[in-house]
Amino acid sequence: MAKTATRTDELRKGDKVVATVDLRDVPLGTEGKVAVVNGLTWIRYWVRFANGVSIGSLSRKQLATTEQWKRKLAGGADEPSAVTAGAAAGDGAAAEDSSGGVTTANGTLVPQKLIDRANAARARLAA
Repeated sequence: MAKTATRTDELRKGDKVVATVDLRDVPLGTEGKVAVVNGLTWIRYWVRFANGVSIGSLSRKQLATTEQWKRKLAGGADEPSAVTAGAAAGDGAAAEDSSGGVTTANGTLVPQKLIDRANAARARLAA
């Protein structure tokens, strides 16, 4: 069977990681190890943390490798991958693109006409 290509920001089973956000029973900065990688297009991780807690269904933006965490603490690149700042905040915000649309966290370009149409619909519903 042929090997599948992996994205550069994808973690593998056994990788050492650090929690980049506060999780239930896992404070920010807690180290752990990836136990399971799930998904085909929507990759989720199960991690066993050093404090004895195992958490599943974590996204990549909630985890960083130890090298990425050290860079973040040193004031360098704070994103674990090439995700936009709005996606890292988790608020669903999108970055503006110079071509008249917006690029979402997963890199999909939404044309400006669809954004205008959605804004008009929201205005009609609010009135």
